[in-house]
Amino acid sequence: MIEKARNHWLILVILALAQFMVVLDSSVVNVALPAMQKAFDIDTASLQWIVTAYTLAFGGFLLLGGRAADLFGRKKVFMIGVILFGIASLLDGLAVNGPMLIILRAVQGLAAALMSPAALSIVLITYREGHERNTALAVWGAVAAGGAAAGVLLGGVLTEYLGWRWNFFINIPIAIAVAVAAWRLLPTHEAEEQDNSLDLPGAISITAATLLLVYALTEAPNNGWTAPSTLAYFAISIALFVFFIFNEKRARRPLVPLSIFKIRNLTGANLTTFPVVASMFSSFFFGSLYIQQVLGYSSVRTGLSFLAVPITIAITATNIPKLVQRIGYKPIMVAGPLFIAASLFIFAHAPVNGNYLTNLLPAFILLGLGGGMSFVSATIAATSGVPPRESGLASGLLNTSQQVGGSLGLAILSGISASAMKRELANPSNPNLSPAELVPYATVHGFHVAYYVGMGIALAASLVAFLVIKNSVNNSGAAPVVATH
Repeated sequence: MIEKARNHWLILVILALAQFMVVLDSSVVNVALPAMQKAFDIDTASLQWIVTAYTLAFGGFLLLGGRAADLFGRKKVFMIGVILFGIASLLDGLAVNGPMLIILRAVQGLAAALMSPAALSIVLITYREGHERNTALAVWGAVAAGGAAAGVLLGGVLTEYLGWRWNFFINIPIAIAVAVAAWRLLPTHEAEEQDNSLDLPGAISITAATLLLVYALTEAPNNGWTAPSTLAYFAISIALFVFFIFNEKRARRPLVPLSIFKIRNLTGANLTTFPVVASMFSSFFFGSLYIQQVLGYSSVRTGLSFLAVPITIAITATNIPKLVQRIGYKPIMVAGPLFIAASLFIFAHAPVNGNYLTNLLPAFILLGLGGGMSFVSATIAATSGVPPRESGLASGLLNTSQQVGGSLGLAILSGISASAMKRELANPSNPNLSPAELVPYATVHGFHVAYYVGMGIALAASLVAFLVIKNSVNNSGAAPVVATH
């Protein structure tokens, strides 16, 4: 019995470690980008694709990966994802030029899209709905929220002392350990559906629509928001989304049965998660640039600056399941984005000659509080009451909201920041600044404008949670009641 209980929670460790590796790789390369640029002589416009190729493929293929877990077996799809992720990481670290690195980052993203929803789906069927599952999902939410911040820290240390290639090599022993442990400990999960035919028109259309939308938003700041190419990408993306919905209504075995959105809290949690991630993850990007380019911190010191975020998330996430038992997840989902908005407000007032203790540390602590509250409560809300045969799909939807929210948020806020910086350089609000002083001032001004917009996005997430989520208080440990209308 003790052995069974021990294995029961070892499964969570394996799955959380896999998810940590997936989330880590979305941010671990941020601090290493200057070193990669120097190694391969990559122009600035192409440099962002080292990050974007991963998030694009990850977000674009998540629904396909989630549905594949339901149709072909969770353990099988999870193992394929882990092994492919390890191979892609090895080849990333051995890359000989920029294009090779970017293509392999996309392969990494595809592997993550197979691994992540399958892992969360296994969590949902392994732990009983109620306090046990909420505790497991708290760990999962902490990993999802804290992995990005930990990635900045780890990326700084690896780049400084071992070289940028170790940002990828570090995944190999983790992938091997996860694969071996998963093979031995995970029970075989058979397909939930008797008919495992995949909805290819639905899969192709939603994947292409998502990829094109994120690509259009990423390139729009460079090409122009009204450029013919930008408008064409948006138009094709919208047309593919419309086709996808039409196809799902008619398909015999749809990729996304639209009836799943009748589970109100699942829909509300995804609608809340999207803007939460869009606002929160921009803090890591702009914060890293501010600390390195404006304050002049080294790679390691930059990484250490973010340490307050994962620590605060871990402490917060540990206590969320007990709080959910007492008051339900809705109050936590409403409050979490408010802490994120407060964090962004502090970031938006960080000056050119900022101080870590007064201008950054309070914001990082509030960001960790808001992130831990939002991710854990949204994960619990999105997965409560979901039928086992659709657990992979529900997991894929939640992961898609996170990844696409992060990609779209970063694309939009980066464009806003760049535009604000250019306007400030052209028409300085302080004409007494010298040219040398103007550049960092304009850069920080651009960050401030983006943070204010991010604040608005976070406040919108809180409003959505307040209006859409139906609360569920679970004191007994029994399955909570889930609103479906």
